[in-house]
Amino acid sequence: MVLVDVYSGFLGAGKTTLIKKMLRDVYAGEKVVLLENEFGEVGIDGAFMKDSKIQITEMNSGCICCSLAGDLGDALYQLVHDYSPDRILVEPSGVGKLSDVIRAIENNRETCDLEVSCVCTVVDAQKCRVYLKNFAEFYENQIKNAGTIVLSRSQNLSPEKLKAVVELIRAQNPQATIITTPWEELDGGVIFDAMKHKPLLDLFEDEKYEHHHDHDDDDDEHEHEHHHHDHDDDDDDEHEHEHHHGHEHHHHHHDHDGHDADEVFTSIGFETANRYTEEGLREALAQLSSMEYGMVLRAKGILQAEDGGWIHFDYVPGEADLRRGSADYTGRLCVIGSALDEAGLSELFGIR
Repeated sequence: MVLVDVYSGFLGAGKTTLIKKMLRDVYAGEKVVLLENEFGEVGIDGAFMKDSKIQITEMNSGCICCSLAGDLGDALYQLVHDYSPDRILVEPSGVGKLSDVIRAIENNRETCDLEVSCVCTVVDAQKCRVYLKNFAEFYENQIKNAGTIVLSRSQNLSPEKLKAVVELIRAQNPQATIITTPWEELDGGVIFDAMKHKPLLDLFEDEKYEHHHDHDDDDDEHEHEHHHHDHDDDDDDEHEHEHHHGHEHHHHHHDHDGHDADEVFTSIGFETANRYTEEGLREALAQLSSMEYGMVLRAKGILQAEDGGWIHFDYVPGEADLRRGSADYTGRLCVIGSALDEAGLSELFGIR
């Protein structure tokens, strides 16, 4: 019997950060496989994981890091038979539908001898309202199908605003356990106990979990589906080009009702040998929130610094994290969002 824990969440919610914490606090000593299926990544997450002391420790104790696009069921079957893990952590695409993930696990439960331990969704408390308005079809699906909701960045909200976010979530999912305490203040074991608190059998037996979809995808300015703009965060749409080492990925997250992720979200990847200063990179990232380049939901990259070192960066709207890390074979960055201006982004980062 292989246990499966699902860590869902919209782009930039903090899934990977939470998983690292859980690997350290909860899964140490287990043979764990991380199945990560992100939308349009350029292999950048794997390098981030490699640089984390937590992850290296877990790798040494049998944690295998996989980035597999394609059919989740096939991936689960392959992992079970190739590695015989104690547990599989599934980190679905930030723009995937959790109902599809649950369906894929259920369809392979007997074949792969799987048992679901927990299904959680990480929700950025600061962006919940905005994303519910802009991307309801995807965002609501991830909330409605979770057994547990883990709020990230909840420490940045006043008690009144946090209460309003909880009410928004409760309107979508009255049954879920909601973790509002900042996870930095909690041991992973406390989080894990809360995740397992609710029985999850209903996830596999109740038809409503299979067919949720919503079209209230609006925001203050525009409406659902193709180009939703929001004043404060990101937008999505689907564009794609590919000059100057840029390459776009449109991964098909097939959903049975509503739209595929690739109809709404775009991922643009660049490779560059350019060198950057931390200050210059921070200035460029600060421009992403202006809506001038489309609605940018997420950006991440590994770029060489002018001093010869390497800068790893991670961006969500209004928040950029830069740190020094290991070298890569060339500089790479990835921008995910909607109605993205590839030529403008190329110019912003000095890529010709």
